[in-house]
Amino acid sequence: MEKEKKLELLEEALEMDAGTLKEDMVLEEMEEWNSLSMLSLIVLMDEEFGKTIDSTDIRKLVTVKDILDMMC
Repeated sequence: MEKEKKLELLEEALEMDAGTLKEDMVLEEMEEWNSLSMLSLIVLMDEEFGKTIDSTDIRKLVTVKDILDMMC
């Protein structure tokens, strides 16, 4: 899957406007990064990529690129 498609899926999960996410964005600095968005990420990873992640995995994430890398 292309990076642009992954960003689109992530923007949708985080309820962000299309084209607003950048790889170098720091998650903790994003207003949209909260407990609900973390749950949305867990669902996204399971449904779209067949990967199971938990809170331990999420705590290791620093930037949007870290999420994109996990989607591979």
